Amino acid sequence: MKNTNEIREELQAASMDELPEFINTYEKDKRAGVQKLVETARKRILALEKEQKRTEALKVYEKEYEHCGLVCGIDEVGRGPLAGPVVAGAVILPKDCGILYINDSKQLSEKKREELYNVIMEQASACAVGYASPERIDEINILQATYEAMRDAIGKLELWPDILLNDAVKIPGVAIRQVPIIKGDAKSISIGAASIIAKVTRDRLMVEYDKIYPEYDFAGNKGYGSAAHIAALKKYGPTPIHRRSFLKNI
Repeated sequence: MKNTNEIREELQAASMDELPEFINTYEKDKRAGVQKLVETARKRILALEKEQKRTEALKVYEKEYEHCGLVCGIDEVGRGPLAGPVVAGAVILPKDCGILYINDSKQLSEKKREELYNVIMEQASACAVGYASPERIDEINILQATYEAMRDAIGKLELWPDILLNDAVKIPGVAIRQVPIIKGDAKSISIGAASIIAKVTRDRLMVEYDKIYPEYDFAGNKGYGSAAHIAALKKYGPTPIHRRSFLKNI
């Protein structure tokens, strides 16, 4: 008979598909420690089922508009920072997409975003990222630059979408049918995926900028106006990646 530590190691190594067999094997074991492990296995299964239901609910807009053809989610990140570009993501997921844990990128940990980024890039039918530089933001304003980044992302897609699900906005200058969805990154799996792609892309870029301009802690603040960032601005002045139009009150 295995001791409790051996059974715990078996549970830790078990895949989700193996959990029912684990429960069946040990549910009649009277040892309190083993019963706790069986309960842990049951909770893992329940958590997975809950996530599957949540993810299925995120497909409501994709299912509503799938008769139109290819559905593409659009989202942006980086409208508020003092430095760096605004970045937009465009993602077309397959109809049978089984990716779990997609959500508004702001609701996810950095580790989970990085994990999902890799899964989305691997499983998406098409995926692209668009940019608008700090200079462009200063030239045409942040809203117009955001639209430009979104158009850039759409134009880079390897597949041409038939309908766009956008996070809250309607993008001017795009002939494709659009459906703006308030808080869409938390309501649509496609928009959520786009928000993750955009967020991870921009965060990685700001980490690279941190190596060039270490005084501003771009790796930590991602260009947002933290106290340390503002203090560095007052001490060293703006870098080439700062948005001059955002610095008027600093």
